[in-house]
Amino acid sequence: MVRVTASPVLAPIGAVAGVRAPGLVLQAPTEADADAVAAACQDPQIQEWTTVPAPYDRADAETFLLAVERGWADGTMLTWAIKDGNAIVGMIGLALEPVRSAELGYWLVPAARGRGWMGAALRVVVDHAFDHDGVGLDRLLWHAYVGNWPSRRVAERAGFRVEGTIRAHGIQRGRRRDSWIGTLLRTDQR
Repeated sequence: MVRVTASPVLAPIGAVAGVRAPGLVLQAPTEADADAVAAACQDPQIQEWTTVPAPYDRADAETFLLAVERGWADGTMLTWAIKDGNAIVGMIGLALEPVRSAELGYWLVPAARGRGWMGAALRVVVDHAFDHDGVGLDRLLWHAYVGNWPSRRVAERAGFRVEGTIRAHGIQRGRRRDSWIGTLLRTDQR
């Protein structure tokens, strides 16, 4: 298992080059964020491109936040809320896998899209994931359902190599979907 010395709060990301959002931070979400998470997950695009339940209610948010808390406690899942001030505008996380690897996932609310915020958050999380004083990973895995071009563009800009399409790879609410898959290694040019 990967050693987790990760912090539930990372440095402010509003200072990442090219991003004008001085209040933007990555912080582990808590149970107090349940209403904000439930509201965000009403977005049709989040429901289309992720595995969140649909319909999504406060109980689903509470279940998610308990999983986040457990993930931090046992070092299997590191999830950060992307916050603009105190408002949750997205989530980004690493599901840790054996042999210094993790799967990456993320989403943003509509008002936060197109501002470069996810790219900035992803750069911070990738750097933290590969840093020996952070999580100490060697490999990150990204996948998205075919057609999720915004996710793919963000991943490619961060240095992920899209390695292909896997038919019927993803399972979303009981239905199989084709997925793009990509990886980023610690040694890759970023």
